Amino acid sequence: MHITVYGAGAWGTALAIAYAKSHQVTLWGRDADTLLRCATERVNQALLPDAPFPPRLVVEADLHRASRSADLHLAVTPVAGLRAVARHLAAEGHTTPLIWACKGFESGTGKLPHQVVADELGADFPCGVLTGPSFAAEVAAGLPAAITLAARDAAFASAWTQHLHQPRLRLYANDDLIGAEVGGAVKNVMAIAAGVSDGLGFGLNSRAALITRGLAEMARLGAALGARPETFMGLAGMGDLVLTCTGDLSRNRRVGLALAEGKSLDRILKDLGHVAEGVLTTRETVTLAQRHQVEMPITESVDALLSGTLSARDAVERLLARDPRSE
Repeated sequence: MHITVYGAGAWGTALAIAYAKSHQVTLWGRDADTLLRCATERVNQALLPDAPFPPRLVVEADLHRASRSADLHLAVTPVAGLRAVARHLAAEGHTTPLIWACKGFESGTGKLPHQVVADELGADFPCGVLTGPSFAAEVAAGLPAAITLAARDAAFASAWTQHLHQPRLRLYANDDLIGAEVGGAVKNVMAIAAGVSDGLGFGLNSRAALITRGLAEMARLGAALGARPETFMGLAGMGDLVLTCTGDLSRNRRVGLALAEGKSLDRILKDLGHVAEGVLTTRETVTLAQRHQVEMPITESVDALLSGTLSARDAVERLLARDPRSE
């Protein structure tokens, strides 16, 4: 099978490495200079310097050549880049399946990734999402991980789970596409909150409370959008939430830690050098919650912090001061 991976960031590179152990993989990205270095050095030196490329991993800077012979299109861009990938596939007349591994809501529209894909490729296009607790560096290193492949079509999810299952990358099929996408998006917001709490020295009890109440917020929003509650008890919900809120490799948690130190958001994002999806996702989550009349106090506090209307300490104190009867 030939898989084309769109997006040469850390996660796209990690998945390309993982699948090139048993499939032919083409890795495409927007930065031609970066791709040339990757092709020459056979490693993504900037992002995953300890993960050399397998022989069956080919780097291609031309989007048309990268996509033309794929049996599966795997979009691992930020959410902001998903529409462009889907639009390219539509323009080229591709009918082979598209799976995305980006997490968040589209900025400005608040759309879930599957809605973006439906806009460009139609509601019946064969597609799904790959999501769950998975740090790129560990997947690239071949450490064991388990993730979810969710699609509206249960048969599609089941079939592609079998195709993409790897000895060290276990997949579970799910047909709650909305729930899987909401879990993947909102967990990044909660990771920022957990980072703030940890950075302020509020301790493990506080972190556990944030994770638990964050899961409740995630499930409430998911229910309002049509997701099933049990999805949030699995890898796409609780699993991803726990990892992102506690793991030192979490970019969104690192944003929260830096905010607790009093650093400006612009400085934090510049120093990070990677996309932290939770920053953009927070505002869209608040908008969706208000539209559907869903109470999400942690998300609202993170939004106030990111917009500069509350300090890190004031944001946490506001949460602590809430009337316990309000939830």
